[in-house]
Parts: sequence; C-alpha cells; structure tokens
Amino acid sequence: REATARAEKGSIIAVVATDAPFLPHQMKRLARRVPLGIAMTGGYGYHSSGDIFLAFSTANPEAALGASGRIGRAEFIPDVDIDPFFDAVVQGVEEAILNALTANEDMTGRDGNFVPALPKGWLKEKFG
Repeated sequence: REATARAEKGSIIAVVATDAPFLPHQMKRLARRVPLGIAMTGGYGYHSSGDIFLAFSTANPEAALGASGRIGRAEFIPDVDIDPFFDAVVQGVEEAILNALTANEDMTGRDGNFVPALPKGWLKEKFG
C-alpha cells in the first residue's frame, strides 16, 4: 500500500515531566529546550506546524496546598545548576522521537490516510 502524500510537515506535542524541584519560570526554560531535541532527529519547524511544548514538576505539592494565612515554602534548584536538566530534556526528546519511529506500526488515520511503519529490516541493515 502506498503512503498518502502530505503537503504539510505535521505537528508535535511534547510534555516534559520531572520530580526535580523547579519554579514556574524554570519549567518554561526547560520547555524551550524541546525544539533542540526535535532538531537532533532532523526535525524542523514549519509555518503550518502546531507544535505544543509543556513542562511541569511534581515537586513541592505542599506549597500550593498550604493553609490560609500562612506563608508557603518551596524548594527549588538554583538557576546556576539547571544546565544538566537542559541536556536531559534535549536527550529525552530525541530518544522519545527515535523510540516512536522505531516502535511504530502501519497506521490508517482519518479519511483513509495511510502511513507505513519504518521498515525495521532496513533500519537494522542500515544502522544496526
């Protein structure tokens, strides 16, 4: 079966989740590293692309649930120590994309659009 031709390049949604304690502005900075991981796999951003990148931390749940009239407290990693987490986001996004590409199967979507799986034999021969 032949793949359905597409004019646009598609969109991607990435969610960065961590249990490391970061503040909201730091989570935004982590989310901004997602495109670097996409680029590592050869991906580009196009005009018609509807990319969405989110980041959240599960740390400090008590900070938001504090009692009224009290001052809440939250621990966080200082900005000077954030670089290894930037690296982790880039590497994690790259690996997630490569895993999705190699673990996929043929798919028929809306309106009969067909996308074949990557031929695993060819991948193994080429890169194995």
